[in-house]
Amino acid sequence: MRYEGQSDPKTHPILNILLQMKNKGRSDYTIKLVNTSLKHLTRHADLDNPDQVKQFIAQKETTDAYKEKLVYAYNKYCKYYKIQWEQPIYKAEAKPIRLPTTEQLDILINNAHTKTVKIKLTLSKETGLRPIELCRLEVKDVDLTQKLIYPITAKRGNPRTLKISNHLIPLLKRHITRQNLQPNDEIFRGDATNYGKCYRRYRRILATKLDRPDLNTIRLYDFRHYFATRLYSKTKDILLVKQQLGHKRIDTTLIYTQLVSFNEEEEYTSKISKSINQDKQLIEKGYEYVTERDGNKLFRKRK
Repeated sequence: MRYEGQSDPKTHPILNILLQMKNKGRSDYTIKLVNTSLKHLTRHADLDNPDQVKQFIAQKETTDAYKEKLVYAYNKYCKYYKIQWEQPIYKAEAKPIRLPTTEQLDILINNAHTKTVKIKLTLSKETGLRPIELCRLEVKDVDLTQKLIYPITAKRGNPRTLKISNHLIPLLKRHITRQNLQPNDEIFRGDATNYGKCYRRYRRILATKLDRPDLNTIRLYDFRHYFATRLYSKTKDILLVKQQLGHKRIDTTLIYTQLVSFNEEEEYTSKISKSINQDKQLIEKGYEYVTERDGNKLFRKRK
């Protein structure tokens, strides 16, 4: 990994920290976060003057979540260069999860401005991958025959195996062939930060074009929340949800039991069966039995 600005002599103090983090096995995402944060601080304060840095962070008009990142990065600097400072405490504001509807996600997927973005968003919807996990996927992590992916779980979470749909298989296969990708190549070029910027720009343009301001509220992470809540709503198995999300702690997963249930009228497709053979076909397609009326059996499946 090459760090922006590493050839500039003024950035050597920062580069030393990044190299140390790399040697300690920190993720490229975390290293880039520290690099970007320290470079931002150095443009506005003297990194060797902790009071000046603390004052700049305190007066900066931004969220506590961003201030927390700046403090985290500067703390790395202070520890490396043995600078004493009283670390301020900022905590990211807890925000309620606003679940997107199937319709909203399908609009974002079906109107994607490139085939690659369409594949990425479909993968997110079907598997609940974090953006960083999706961007790290390599060709060898995907088994197109078994319709499985084996992502490298972020945040030191537990490994997992995820199922993908028949619909997604040919899209991935064509993408891999078109890009002439080899087994150790990343399927999608670029990191999660760039992916996020690209998505927000696309989302904003589409929301304006369709006159759908509600689309602007849907973050990439909401695809993951959608996957998790649907899975829990369908199975009522919180341990399965935990495993499929790659969480290490059950507490992190329990939030999905608190979310508002899906609107059944909107989210279900219904079918009527008049014979045992039709029962069998519907069950094989994922429909579940609901009740019987006038000799007809009613089945349903989430959209």
